[in-house]
Amino acid sequence: MNVPLPVLIGASLKSYFSREEGRAWFHEVSRAIAQRGDPSDVDVFVIPSYLQIHDAMSAFADTGVRIGAQDVSAHPHGAFTGEIPAAELSESGVAFAEVGHAERRRLFGESDADAAAKTAAALTYGVTPLLCLGESERVDAPVAAAAVTAQLRANLTDVPTGGVVIAYEPVWAIGAASSAPREHIVTVARALRRALNEDPARRGSRVIYGGSAGPGLLTALGDDIDGLFLGRSAHDVSSFIAVVDEAAELARHRLRRSNRP
Repeated sequence: MNVPLPVLIGASLKSYFSREEGRAWFHEVSRAIAQRGDPSDVDVFVIPSYLQIHDAMSAFADTGVRIGAQDVSAHPHGAFTGEIPAAELSESGVAFAEVGHAERRRLFGESDADAAAKTAAALTYGVTPLLCLGESERVDAPVAAAAVTAQLRANLTDVPTGGVVIAYEPVWAIGAASSAPREHIVTVARALRRALNEDPARRGSRVIYGGSAGPGLLTALGDDIDGLFLGRSAHDVSSFIAVVDEAAELARHRLRRSNRP
């Protein structure tokens, strides 16, 4: 019997919160997560700003919530002013490193090669890369699937063995009034999953969706996605917890189905 992996739910806070606002959000979310009881049905992660990482770790201690960083250096320790190396993130207990977000690519000129180097650095030090991929313009789903799987391969060039989390985020859907259509997400997610399954070096990888995601979407996507990556919708704690509860129900449904003879 194959026991399904827990559903993966995460949120990036970008640079929206002040230090004080971040602490308040962490406290409220950690209290709500603790009240849920057994967290084994859902993997929850939070990605705050760098200066809020310690605050988040303190707030989420003993809740099972893991903490990520919004970026990672492609360089090792050394004369790289302003860079935060993967080794230091690992030493600090950071579980995930966001790599290649559309804003990093657009605002700071990061390339596929840059994303591959950062992904390699994270894996080298035991930090799971959260690799953000997505087409820039709205196109038909099969065209998007081909483009994003090509992007996946480029972003994994010369990357060491290890599981990754792919956050499929069509750029045109980020910050939009609603997510990409269900069939569009499913088509691209299935293509990404096939590409990962065909690569023995990527065993244990997962595909989640981001881009104006919120409550209700996970249920609509069902088994075609491994979780959601939330942005501003997670600022509302009740909305974030609603998605976590939705993920728990989906995980229980998957487990019941896997137990059937």
